[in-house]
Amino acid sequence: MIQEAADTPEVFSLGDLIQLPESLAFLQWEFLGASLLNWGVAGLVLLLVHPLIRIAIRVVAGRLEALSRRRPGRADEIAAQLLRKTRGFVVLAVALWVASLTLGPAWASRMGILAKLAVLVQLGLWAADVVSWLLNRYRDRQIEDDPGAATAIGAMGFLARLVVWSVIVLTALSVLDFEIGPALAGLGVGGIAVALAVQNILGDLFASLSIIFDRPFVIGDFIIVGDHMGTVEHVGLKTTRVRSLSGEQLVFSNSDLLSSRVRNFKRMDERRILFTFGVQYDTGYEKLKEVPGIVEEVIEAADNCRFDRAHFAEFGDSSLEFEVVYFMTVPDFAAFRDTQQQINLELYRRIEALGASFAFPTRTVHLHADSADAEIRTSAAPKGA
Repeated sequence: MIQEAADTPEVFSLGDLIQLPESLAFLQWEFLGASLLNWGVAGLVLLLVHPLIRIAIRVVAGRLEALSRRRPGRADEIAAQLLRKTRGFVVLAVALWVASLTLGPAWASRMGILAKLAVLVQLGLWAADVVSWLLNRYRDRQIEDDPGAATAIGAMGFLARLVVWSVIVLTALSVLDFEIGPALAGLGVGGIAVALAVQNILGDLFASLSIIFDRPFVIGDFIIVGDHMGTVEHVGLKTTRVRSLSGEQLVFSNSDLLSSRVRNFKRMDERRILFTFGVQYDTGYEKLKEVPGIVEEVIEAADNCRFDRAHFAEFGDSSLEFEVVYFMTVPDFAAFRDTQQQINLELYRRIEALGASFAFPTRTVHLHADSADAEIRTSAAPKGA
């Protein structure tokens, strides 16, 4: 008898504690493993617990919101938002589990599993919201400096949610008493196979993340990659698009782009300029000594310039060559061209005022007549010629 009692699931009934009149004896009838009285009590518990849980959530969320208003940006803010987003099915599942405690161990076990699954789903939703909140805060800080950060942030959000929901699904399978060891082994082998199949895509994806976080360039930068140059327009998950100077769009694979040497002209704090010019060989010594000083005066008077040096560099084939170096204190290319034009015009005026001239390619041919030929030509010439 003792063994039979142990094997038979024991059904808890309030009828064992309460003596019901004969008119209510029907409440002791069993339905789905519990008496009608227990079902009635469970319904009352459900009607009581469900609104209490919702009220408790509102109260706690209100307190957290009050704290977050006093200290914005803290974890209280996201905690309050998460509580406000608690799904109704989760509250219902927890209330059903509490109510099922009056129905006996079998129903309590079933409702407990349901409540665990509902809570796991809610945890997954909360984790996804936390990921979105953190990434949005990061994007708000970075978006002004790097508009392309939104693309990588979206990719990171997808990967983070994928990890979160993978953990949730595996935990749910464990709650349902599934063997997750073979599943994990299968996922591992399958993951390796998938990774090998899409390794180029994954390489571009991680290269995209490297571009966003390491930031060798951002949208709007003027870059040169090998023989190609242009302004970065878009940084995607697989490719980066550059608008060339001639107007066409250049599309680079992210992994190929990172393996190349990228010259970023937008990152210049200053632009170093070297140019040369020549004056004619008949320029006198005194005038030649004045040219470096004239160049320095012209450059220092120009906009956004810092003079470095000017030297009489070498004797050219048809000119006396001067080499000049100065720095533009602003990196803008259009500003550099405007300033160079200003320097060239003023330099031309000053050299002209000095009485010298700029050299241009010339060639002097010296003819030497042989003396014997000269005598013959002289004797053969008619008299009086």
